[in-house]
Amino acid sequence: MPECPLADDCPSYSEVIDGMGCQHYADRGGAEWCQHYNMPISDLKQQPVKPGEEIVVEVTDIHESGAGVGRTEDGFIVLVDGVLPDARAKVRVDRVKNNHATADPVERLPMDPDEAEDADDDQRG
Repeated sequence: MPECPLADDCPSYSEVIDGMGCQHYADRGGAEWCQHYNMPISDLKQQPVKPGEEIVVEVTDIHESGAGVGRTEDGFIVLVDGVLPDARAKVRVDRVKNNHATADPVERLPMDPDEAEDADDDQRG
């Protein structure tokens, strides 16, 4: 079995038998596929976020589905259910597609990142 190109980053990668590849690596219709993420490997290698990853986004718009539309620092679009604009939130990425990701909110954050640092300093105080 060929070696999975995501083996270094995959949280469930394990070598079952010496010389065997990742148990989640497969070939679906001629495309390399990661069964852990349930996505084509080519899509995973191109996206700036991965499923399960926690990131901070600024929600600035509403999608027609009712989800908040946020962007990562590098501009990648993330749809977040339950967070409306103008907001900043820490989210857990649920699913990654070619041009956007969907995520669930973990924690709402102050709009100004400096406010969060000031609050931390006050609590340590």
